[in-house]
Amino acid sequence: MTERLFFTHDHLTAELEVLSCTPCEGQFAVVLQSTIFHPQGGGQPFDTGWLGDSQVLRVTQETDRVVHYVNQPVEPGPITARVDEARRALHTRLHSAGHLIGNAGETLGWMPIKAHHWPGEGKITFIRGETAQAMDAEIIQQQINQWIAADYPRHMTLEDGTREVGFGDLPSYACGGTHVQTLSELGQVTILALSEKKGALSVRYSLDSTAALRVLSSF
Repeated sequence: MTERLFFTHDHLTAELEVLSCTPCEGQFAVVLQSTIFHPQGGGQPFDTGWLGDSQVLRVTQETDRVVHYVNQPVEPGPITARVDEARRALHTRLHSAGHLIGNAGETLGWMPIKAHHWPGEGKITFIRGETAQAMDAEIIQQQINQWIAADYPRHMTLEDGTREVGFGDLPSYACGGTHVQTLSELGQVTILALSEKKGALSVRYSLDSTAALRVLSSF
């Protein structure tokens, strides 16, 4: 089983151990003992970056292993890994914003059932709870603006293989994704539109791209 180091820290570089490297459809599938690369899943896209001089093109979860597909082979043994900083920062902000929208919906009696944290496609889907109230873009926007202004810190727990992530005193979610350390890193989150179909309510959202530059400049 590949140890997911991003469950407990935010490192973008690390010395890792290559267990195997296998040719695969013009690329090379690399398995590491542990990884800092987030695989595609949980509504979040995969990380890219480098293993030594080899470019990490995509990362997948395959049974109990995380597999890194690279453009040229690597040797078994120690290797320096680097995650693409800009790509990770964007996905981290999108995922964290999705958590806030989920929290906002729950305060109004709606239950989040699906999340899609992709650039240009951010969307959280809810179903009505027994106490569901009217929900519109302005209500959600005001609530998440307040939480971002409060700059709640992230908290994480990992127990029996289950990881939960939340901000401040807001409810946590079981989640394997990456998240900002404090909500001020999100910048402006904009609620774009709400649409309801077949009993499910979808909330579309986007981020201010200039905030990403501020986050990166702080490293």
